[in-house]
Amino acid sequence: MASHTSKGVIFSALIGNTLIAVTKFIAAVATGSAAMLSEGVHSVVDTGNQFLLLLGLRASAKPPSARHPFGYGLQLYFYTFVVAVLIFGGGAVVSIMRGLEELHDPTPIEDPWINYTVLGVSLVFEGVVWVVAFAAFRREKAGRGWVEAVRGSKDPTVFTVLFEDSAALLGLLVALVGIFLSVQLEMPELDAIASIIIGVILATTALFLGAKSQSLLTGEAASHDTRLGINRIARATPGVTGLNQALTMHFGPNDVFVALSLDFEDTLTASDVERTVTGIERQIKTQHPDVTRVFIEAQSFDADRRGGKA
Repeated sequence: MASHTSKGVIFSALIGNTLIAVTKFIAAVATGSAAMLSEGVHSVVDTGNQFLLLLGLRASAKPPSARHPFGYGLQLYFYTFVVAVLIFGGGAVVSIMRGLEELHDPTPIEDPWINYTVLGVSLVFEGVVWVVAFAAFRREKAGRGWVEAVRGSKDPTVFTVLFEDSAALLGLLVALVGIFLSVQLEMPELDAIASIIIGVILATTALFLGAKSQSLLTGEAASHDTRLGINRIARATPGVTGLNQALTMHFGPNDVFVALSLDFEDTLTASDVERTVTGIERQIKTQHPDVTRVFIEAQSFDADRRGGKA
């Protein structure tokens, strides 16, 4: 289940994008700017994406059932993947197609100051949302490098909003420059080119988010530090002579499944093994709160290598 921080980031983005979308479309209709229309479509897509992320958060919070014994945490990753598809199809493709159409038959922009005003206001709104998302991601980063933090993040709600708004800010700047140069140089084609560039920015963002959510959806392991900690606990436990396998998987941002195959001392009784297993599970969950399920198999090294066959 995602934290309240994630919901706060999404709600702030939802409010900001809704206000921005309305103003952009008004400006696009009033001035005939292709870049502004692309930005309006972009904001509508972003608004829809926030609803999808909230839907994903709600779906992922459902308790386990007989049909889904490990819960519904992966729903959040599914909806994040849908968001990436919508950014590509609903934002990037529309912006590029609109830009190509306008490039073929360019229309001079009327009253560009409406666009300048809307873009300026939009930059302020998007900037506020970006700061909120950036602050949340920075807390999640926890001392790691930026690239490492993005690659290792298991909460798609935060980095999705952050990358969406980064693309939005960049798109606004492209639209502003494109409209300004189009008017000043009396070259309406530049406005169309700006629309195409915005589409490329959205396509790049969509491809990154799609790749990241696909990786999470198909089963990412716990972080390197978490895996090392689990291995240390297992190996340091009295009565354990070997760690055959340690498998982990994220079923949600704070929902890690752990499966261990351990070789125990032959002199231990069944009761001793039960107590040892209980102790290992307790230590893992205490030191790594994101771990919600621990399954431990007692098996010799040779049997494990034979695939459990006698």
